[in-house]
Amino acid sequence: MKSRITEETLANMRDWRHTLHAMPELAYHETKTADFIAARLIEMGLRVERGLAGTGVVGILEGKGTSDRAIGLRCELDALPIEEANGFGHVSRHDGRMHACGHDGHMAMVLGAADHLSRNRDFTGKVVFVFQPAEENEGGGRRMVDAGLFEQYPVQSIYAVHNWPGLAEGRIAVQPGPMMARFDTFDFIVRGQGGHAALPHHLQDPTVAAGHLIAAIQTVVARNIDPFEQGVVSVTFMNGGQVHNVVPDVITVGGTVRTFDDAVQDRIESRLKAIASGLGAALDVSIELVYDRRMPTTINTVREAELAQRAAQAAFGAGTVDTQFRPSMGSEDFSVMLQNRPGAYAWIGAGPLVSGTGLHQASYDFNDRILGIGAAYYDAIVSEELGG
Repeated sequence: MKSRITEETLANMRDWRHTLHAMPELAYHETKTADFIAARLIEMGLRVERGLAGTGVVGILEGKGTSDRAIGLRCELDALPIEEANGFGHVSRHDGRMHACGHDGHMAMVLGAADHLSRNRDFTGKVVFVFQPAEENEGGGRRMVDAGLFEQYPVQSIYAVHNWPGLAEGRIAVQPGPMMARFDTFDFIVRGQGGHAALPHHLQDPTVAAGHLIAAIQTVVARNIDPFEQGVVSVTFMNGGQVHNVVPDVITVGGTVRTFDDAVQDRIESRLKAIASGLGAALDVSIELVYDRRMPTTINTVREAELAQRAAQAAFGAGTVDTQFRPSMGSEDFSVMLQNRPGAYAWIGAGPLVSGTGLHQASYDFNDRILGIGAAYYDAIVSEELGG
């Protein structure tokens, strides 16, 4: 099987991607994005339903004959709160918002698959196209599941992809088992007694405690986790204070934890709690830890991952598909969907990782050359699952 995606569909996908890139919207505010997606699906003749998890869009495509079989293809609607640094024609028109993770490309891939399949309904069953809000930090995948995604649209399996800078352009990486790490967040609230910066002996200084706290956090993985286990603890922000001559009363230090193993996750949380308690007592401040276990590990089921490998090999050749590799310490809320239905998450190579233009960076842009690969991969998945 070779790619069946036409030049017309490829051109449409590029146009759609550029339009979506220029109109980024943040989690649960993807109203114009959802309008655009719904309009394209309706033009293709799909049944479209909206409002699941707020801004979610679901398109349903019927194949030939009658069958209870159905599969889902999922992508993400939301952008990131990043000021874009690019200068091309489709640059973000919304200040402080940017498609810096490639969700614009993922949407275009799924639209391309829908466009192709709507013209070539040589499969038996249904394809459910799931456009999910709020993948970045806000748990839109969980909200869709909780709102009844799989009860309203009872698919037997579900699939998704992510573009992957650093993986050779056009390669597909998919394997059974873990693909992405679980995602936890932490917030340390350091409370002291602020005041005049020239009179520190009268204060309980939370800034000194925050500095020691950040240093102590870096020891958790290095000195408490088995070197053969995997864990990442990253401080990503610190908030507190406004002027040069006033020590603040409160400083917040926050970040993320990434793990694969329950015991490692438990150990990291335990050590962070101990650090908060011990440093607070040692430095005469109060340190409260708020720890939130946000997203589980993204784990591909065996049958669906092997089916995805066969589909990719059929479409692009066995030499283009990676079937054994190290999972990423990044995370994905598609993991919640995979806890509720069998499925597979794959990476599509976007080419070399160039400094400053990777995922979540201000100079990133999706590689349009891989749009057709994504649509063709989804087409191959449908053929494998629904007998096209």
